[in-house]
Amino acid sequence: MAQIATNNGNKRGKKGKFNKSPLRVDFTPMVDMNMLLITFFMFCTTLSKPQMMDIVMPTKLPGKTVAPQSRSTTLILGENDKVYYFFGEANYNDPDFLNKVMVTDYSAEGLRAMLLEKNTEVVQMVKDLSTKKYYKQISDEEFQAEKEKINKSDKSQTVIIKPSDKSAYKNLIDVLDEVRICSINKYAVVDYTPQDDDLIKLLNDNAKMAQAK
Repeated sequence: MAQIATNNGNKRGKKGKFNKSPLRVDFTPMVDMNMLLITFFMFCTTLSKPQMMDIVMPTKLPGKTVAPQSRSTTLILGENDKVYYFFGEANYNDPDFLNKVMVTDYSAEGLRAMLLEKNTEVVQMVKDLSTKKYYKQISDEEFQAEKEKINKSDKSQTVIIKPSDKSAYKNLIDVLDEVRICSINKYAVVDYTPQDDDLIKLLNDNAKMAQAK
């Protein structure tokens, strides 16, 4: 038992003086508290492992594309928390291309619903695989291996993200979160081009004209 002795008392000896008796202070509860705190911090540190996300950047080699156009979705992050998107290859010179560009927001009913619908088959396959893992029908290693095969299959979608200079940093983080929630593991962050800027301005002008009518 830890203790400390101090000289203190209330017994009088000589005139004007006290007889001092030792006082013991037990530090055992403090030691127990310190051990509990150390155990708590060690446990929390073990659980708080850093989360990392792989971001695919576009290739610089000529003749290489980020993804097949038949299963790619392009997201243009605009101002005021708006997301403009289209499927397949962009054709800025085609007047009909403007009608193929749609706008949504970052809500579950907006961006997430669109990505889930686009990636429905892969999402269902991952759910079935997770169910097998939950009921111990497959091991963790088998689950990761099968999930990797699904992500690399022809059914997997690719999302191309173009943040504009008017979008917020939070918008990019929200898009990356939604992409992972929707089981899309192929995505790339590419540069916002002047053609994209002209496209967004034209869409906004048409929207204002429609509201004015």
